Amino acid sequence: MPQPLATRAPAKINLTLHVLGRRADGYHELESLVVFAGTGDDLRLEPGGTLALAVTGPTAPLAGNHADNLVMKAARLLAERVSGLKVGTFCLTKRLPVAAGIGGGSSDAAAALRLLGRLNSLPLSHPALREAARLTGADVPVCLEPRAQMMRGAGEDLGPGLSLPRLFAVLVNPRVPVETPSVFKALGLQPGQGLPAAAHPVLEAPSPDALLALLKNTRNDLEPPALQIQPVIGEALGLLRATDGCRLVRMSGSGATVFGLYDDCDAAARAARQFRRLRPNWWVKATSLR
Repeated sequence: MPQPLATRAPAKINLTLHVLGRRADGYHELESLVVFAGTGDDLRLEPGGTLALAVTGPTAPLAGNHADNLVMKAARLLAERVSGLKVGTFCLTKRLPVAAGIGGGSSDAAAALRLLGRLNSLPLSHPALREAARLTGADVPVCLEPRAQMMRGAGEDLGPGLSLPRLFAVLVNPRVPVETPSVFKALGLQPGQGLPAAAHPVLEAPSPDALLALLKNTRNDLEPPALQIQPVIGEALGLLRATDGCRLVRMSGSGATVFGLYDDCDAAARAARQFRRLRPNWWVKATSLR
C-alpha cells in the first residue's frame, strides 16, 4: 500500500485586486497580484479504494458538509477525466476562516489535486488536472502552484511565477463570512461596463521597500462594496492601521480578511499581540507572504 501523502494548503492573499469591468458573459475581468502566506490548512491523503474526506481543526464546523467541500469536488472532477485514478481518504485540518477572501477552500482543493497528482504520477501541467482545477473554482488554478503571480481575467489567465521579496504581515478576520457573489453584486457593474481607474503597475521589485512603494499605487476594488455588506471590515482596517509599524493596510479578495504589512517578523508579531488585546475573539495571525 502506498504511504500517506501530505501538503500545506496556504492562505491566498490578493495584495492587489483591480476590477477592469464586467464581461458580456457576466464574469468580471480582474488583475490581481496574488501571494501566499506561511499559514494555512493541512491536507493528508491516505491511499485506498474509496474517495472520502475527514475534516478536523478549529474552523472545521464552518467548512460545510462533505458533499459540498471543494476537496471532494476537485477529486471527483479529476476522477471523471483520468481513467483508473488512484484515490483514498483525505484528512483536512481546517485552520483558516471560511468565506474570508483568502482562498481557504480553493487552496484546499488545489492541495487535493497536488496530492492526487503525486499519487498518480500526474504533473501539475497535466491537462486533466488543470481542467479539474478550473472547473472546481475560479481561484483554484492560481492555488495549484502556490507562488507569487499575476492573475487576470476571471482567474483563468495566470502569469509566470514572480520573484518577490518576502513581506511580513498580520492577517485579521472579524469572524464574519462574506460571500463573493454578494460583493460583486454590490459593486454594481452591468455586462459590458468597466471601471474608470488607473492601470495596474508592474510590481516586480528588488526590495520590500520598493515593493511597498509600488503597492501604494494599487488598490482592491472590492473593498468598498464589501464594506457596504460588512461594515466591521472598516473597523478591522482602522484598528490594523493604528498598530505600531504598519506600512500598508488592505482587504484581501472579497473580504472579510484584511492584512497589514510590516518591516520584519518582530514588528508583525508585536502588532498581532497588540491587536489580540483589542479584539481577543477575532482571528489574528502574524505570518510572511511570498
